[in-house]
Amino acid sequence: MSTALAGAMSRLYDKPYLLIGLSTLMWGGNVIAGRLAVGEISPMSVTCIRWFIVCFIFSLILRRQLAAEWPSVRPYWRKLALLGGVGFTLFNAFFYAGAQYTSAVNMAVLQGTFPALVILGMALLFGTAITTLQAFGVLATFCGVGIIASKGELSTLLNLTFNRGDGLLLLATIIFAGYTIGLRDRPRASGLVVFAVLATAAFVTSVPFLATEILMGASYWPSFKGICVLTYVAIGPSLLAQIFYLRGVELIGPSRTGVFYNLVPVFGALLAIVILGEPFHLYHALAFILVLGGIWLAEHKSLLAAAR
Repeated sequence: MSTALAGAMSRLYDKPYLLIGLSTLMWGGNVIAGRLAVGEISPMSVTCIRWFIVCFIFSLILRRQLAAEWPSVRPYWRKLALLGGVGFTLFNAFFYAGAQYTSAVNMAVLQGTFPALVILGMALLFGTAITTLQAFGVLATFCGVGIIASKGELSTLLNLTFNRGDGLLLLATIIFAGYTIGLRDRPRASGLVVFAVLATAAFVTSVPFLATEILMGASYWPSFKGICVLTYVAIGPSLLAQIFYLRGVELIGPSRTGVFYNLVPVFGALLAIVILGEPFHLYHALAFILVLGGIWLAEHKSLLAAAR
């Protein structure tokens, strides 16, 4: 049984599109978890405790492997600590803070700029070429996100107004784009070991945010529902999704991986229909077609090569 499971995981670990698709699906589920967590567990409690759970799991299963591969990781520990603290903790801090002052429409649209930011960053920093199909693909996925955000109403997008919350959301999106680009040059160690260092940095840097929340009286003991949400967030979006995303970047690079990020709001909307019972509309289908079509355009040559 364990051999069969190991074989299945090994085959999965060499399929970048499936790995990134699962990552975005779990992050889409994180949107639902965020809604369910309101009033059940405080935001910084989720942020800090989920990374504690991840670190605890790694301490049980990765001690020997981490000790064996530490010589390969040690020259990069400062960079990995920075990526973990910025890409995980600081991103969530800006994201949660921005969400207090802006609308869901603005949040979805601003996050839709992520693929373009990654591709632009790769072009500026490393001279990575931007193909015409890739540009059209990014534009199509952004249109899909816009449709989800506006619920198919063009007037909603035309009447967008921006405030300080939008600035924080845009900053959070830029941070995660920088994190994705930073994964390009990672140490020659296993993905689990690299992620263990990132998760440790995320936990350590999230402790002051939780302490601040407690001192401000904004923290509270989680309910049973809050504990269930925390368990999902720790195992799914924080552990498995991050490992799969890290492997996806390793296999196909930051620019190509970034295009898939716009599946997150689409999956979030579809899961809201299934789990929260929200109604399904034609614009959901149109957005899904646009996002998948945009990914197909951006990845056209690579998908053909993979098929062959």
